[in-house]
Amino acid sequence: MFLHIDCNSYFASCEVATRPGLKGKPVVVANDNEAGGGVILALTAEAKELGLQRGIPLFKVRNLIRQNNVVVCPVDHKKYRRISQQIMEAVKRQDIVLDFVQYSVDEFFGALPLDDPNEVRLYARRVKQMITETTGIPVSCGCSQSYTLAKVATHFAKRYKGYEGICVLMPESRRKALSMLDIADVWGIGRKNRIKLQERGILTAQDFVDCDEHLVASLFTVSGMRTWRELQGIPSIDLHRPDHQRSIMQSRTFVYMTDSLDQLEQYIRTFASTCAATLRKQHGVCRSVTTFLSTNRHRDDLAQYRNSASSRLPSPTADTPTIVKAALEVLHALYRKGFMYKQAGVVLTDISEEQGMQLDLFTEPEDARRRKLMQVADALNKRFGDATVTLGSNTEHTVPNLPSEDENDY
Repeated sequence: MFLHIDCNSYFASCEVATRPGLKGKPVVVANDNEAGGGVILALTAEAKELGLQRGIPLFKVRNLIRQNNVVVCPVDHKKYRRISQQIMEAVKRQDIVLDFVQYSVDEFFGALPLDDPNEVRLYARRVKQMITETTGIPVSCGCSQSYTLAKVATHFAKRYKGYEGICVLMPESRRKALSMLDIADVWGIGRKNRIKLQERGILTAQDFVDCDEHLVASLFTVSGMRTWRELQGIPSIDLHRPDHQRSIMQSRTFVYMTDSLDQLEQYIRTFASTCAATLRKQHGVCRSVTTFLSTNRHRDDLAQYRNSASSRLPSPTADTPTIVKAALEVLHALYRKGFMYKQAGVVLTDISEEQGMQLDLFTEPEDARRRKLMQVADALNKRFGDATVTLGSNTEHTVPNLPSEDENDY
């Protein structure tokens, strides 16, 4: 039986867990901007009861926040990653969940070698209680015959109090559950695909399951077919080897605009390093590195500029120093004085499998010692947290937290 663990209101729960005095109080986590505003990213149940919601700009609810003594916490991604790692380590020490893997900062998957729903619920409860007792983070759990169905089960565990945070979705209940689930809430169905399905009258997850296989194949890529099979209880996703991504991007909308080339260099180093680590994780290499810059398009009072350019690498690589160097060279070509920059990013494209890469007549394979160095760095960062090991030049400046509406890995 597959297990899905989802942390409840994760950012807000982390703030309460690390500041016990906030327990029972309305708390929201928000990013920041130059005007002192921002957007609500997460909130506690007490804050939700006041009518606050995710995505609402703070300035629109400033009076409500002040009148009800709502605590507003700035987003702290470093803290959230650290607690996420603590959850990983705690579950592994418990030695109940098999093949335990982190899917995102607040979501995890694994397996329980059990079929009886009562036993599954019992063991899931033990894991749930252990996470809360160890880290203070409340979680919801879903269990079923595939990763996607386990995530469906968690959807109901979160929304119906009678489940007490744990839903075990068995085959005999699957059709009813999927008939109640909007197609937009299905894991793996993106916005464009949702619209495509809705135009054909496919409104629920069960409608999607009932589709003819040839129709699904004509509408979706391989990943869509996997989702279709997973909803039927046929395990089709391997989280331990992620899908080969055609492009990898890291970008940020900055908290504060900047005209400093030094600051932009530090951002681009960080983005390029993260992209390179993601590339190695999927055992890929890239041939093209793109850097882009943009000013704040909402500031009509400021001069506007946005541009991007790419660097073609001599040979396919996943080497961090090589990718960072290329990204910085493009940045220097793009940068223009006199503009206040609000966003920047790095994109890796022309990605291929590392084992199948083709070298031309005049290129040489990357030095084995260099690859070994990257493997060691990745292992240390995985064990001790992101950015534990970085390029030497990355330590020249301190990079602030960059709450973002545009952080992506494609």
